[in-house]
Amino acid sequence: QTFREPLSFVSTMPTHLHHNRKKRGHVSAGHGRIGKHRSHPGGRGMAGGQHHHRILMDKFHPGYFGKVGMRTFHKKRNIKHCPTVNIDRIWSMMPEGVYEKCKADASGPAPVIDVTKLGYFKVLGKGVLPSIPVIVKAKYFSKDAEKKIKAVGGAVLLTA
Repeated sequence: QTFREPLSFVSTMPTHLHHNRKKRGHVSAGHGRIGKHRSHPGGRGMAGGQHHHRILMDKFHPGYFGKVGMRTFHKKRNIKHCPTVNIDRIWSMMPEGVYEKCKADASGPAPVIDVTKLGYFKVLGKGVLPSIPVIVKAKYFSKDAEKKIKAVGGAVLLTA
């Protein structure tokens, strides 16, 4: 006699614990004589969502079927990508020591900062700038930012 390993899908639970033991001798085993215990009586998955399961779909999943809005044929996802930075952070992006040097000698050449190289496209006007001229390069500037940079003697340069 050879030993065979039990199949993995066979239950290892002892038979006397199965609830079906109570139904032995009762012909339909709790599944009814008329409807019968068949495989997929309502269809598999989402079958009948617009037909025989419509009430459930309308009640619990309104708006599941159909379309909304216009189609975009060539959707460019990055067209509105425009990271912003405020002017109160401009000086903190300069290399170390530039602020102290410019503060000591305000008549020297104004430092240039290109915020596009740091990953920002637009400069916004929140905060205050120290009264030291600075040249800021960016793709876009808000009116407030432009006004505040020019007020301290700086310049704004638009880059492509």
